[in-house]
This record gives sequence, structure tokens and C-alpha cells, in this order.
Amino acid sequence: MPLHWVPEGGEVLIQGASRGIGLECVHQCLAEPHIGRVWASCRHPQGAEALQALARESGGRLHLLTLDVTDELTVSDAAEQVRAAEGRLHLVLNAAGLLHDPERRIHPEKRIEEVTPEGLDALFRVNAAGPLVVARHFLPLFSHGDPAVFAAISARVGSIGDNRKGGWYAYRGSKAALNQFLHTLAVELARRAPAVTCAALHPGTTDTEMSTPFRAWVPEGQLFSPERTVRQLLGVIDGLSPADSGGFFAWDGQRIPW
Repeated sequence: MPLHWVPEGGEVLIQGASRGIGLECVHQCLAEPHIGRVWASCRHPQGAEALQALARESGGRLHLLTLDVTDELTVSDAAEQVRAAEGRLHLVLNAAGLLHDPERRIHPEKRIEEVTPEGLDALFRVNAAGPLVVARHFLPLFSHGDPAVFAAISARVGSIGDNRKGGWYAYRGSKAALNQFLHTLAVELARRAPAVTCAALHPGTTDTEMSTPFRAWVPEGQLFSPERTVRQLLGVIDGLSPADSGGFFAWDGQRIPW
């Protein structure tokens, strides 16, 4: 049973839930009858057809929130909605991320000449600052004292020690910054909320819109379906304890070097 440590009626929040890994997380959490409300947030939930369909089928268990990590007011408003509903969160999983945006001409850089301030700003705001802002506003909802997990989707390319190919400056840098933020948060939580485990998770290359332009370089058998990715990530989360807080873990539970 995924998330077996979540008590009967416990609640979870999936941030970045409109598609890909986030959407599948919502689906698998709803499949667990012991989980109470599932909160799902994204920038435009009213236009997220798959998420809206899940909400209609959920019997009132799925609640949608408008949240854009680059707009702190939406983050605080979303947290207030959960608080007003007397929500008691046991898992917050940040699944939103940015790698490329053709409309803004943002793409993974192969050479230093391709680095732009616009690309750096966009990726650091979404991938690094975003989850930290979410933590700032949602961690008070962990004050119940039960075991809880605050996790964010990172990436192996954010590892400095594992960087052998170079390139992808903004994405690598933003994920490395995310890892540092989560590790720092874990140090603080060990004092303030010792029952909360904080972790960075590498999902592996997943068959989503984000990975579409890069699938030709993925070795055979290493492109995961969203269903498999989420099943593996929830398994990693299930194996975490406060002693693991601040760690950086791959989809198979192995630690990744900083």
C-alpha cells in the first residue's frame, strides 16, 4: 500500500498536478482509500481537462487549487484554502518543473554562448525558488506532529559530483539550487518539526511532454511511463524516515551524490 504511514483520512497535496508525473501522482493517491482529501494545484486548474475529470469522478475527495510558484500571492491563497478547510497535510510533493519553453526561446544550452539571463531567471524561479516558496506557506499545515514528508522532484543532472557531460546550465544549476534549498530546509525542520522528512527525488527519464525532444538519447529500457515513475517515487517516499531528511534520492532509492 503506497503511503502506508499516512493515517486514515490523512491528506496530501500534489503541486504541478495538471499533467505528467503530477497528474499520475493524483491518480495513484486517489486509488488509496485510506487517504482522505487529495489537494491538486497548478497554474490553470480550470483548463486542466484530465484533472477536472478526476475531480468529477473522485466523489468529493479531489480538491483543485490555483497555484503559480512564480506568483507568491497564489501560493499563499492556496495554503489559506487548505487551512480554512481544516486540512491536515501529510505529504506535499512538488512535481512542477521547467526545462524548455519554445515560446520564450528557452531550451537546454549546449554551449556557454547559449546561456541567457531570461532562461536562467525562468528556470531558477520555477525549479528552485518555487518549491521553497511552497514550503514557506504550506509547512504550517504539518503542525499536527504526525510523520509527514515534504518532497520535490529534482533531477540527477543537478548533481555536481555526477556531472560529466556539461551543458544544460540553467537546468543543472536550478536543480542544484533546489537540492541545497531542501537540504537547508531539512536542517531547520530537524529543530522545528522533527517528524517531517524533507527530500529531493530523481524520477528517472519519464515519458512526458518535458522529455519529448530528448527521447532519442535515452537508452533502451530507461524511458519510464508516468505510472511506473510515480509507483517508484511513492515507494521511495514510503521508505524515508527523519534520518533521511535532506537527502537526494533516485527512483530506485539509491542516494545521489551532491
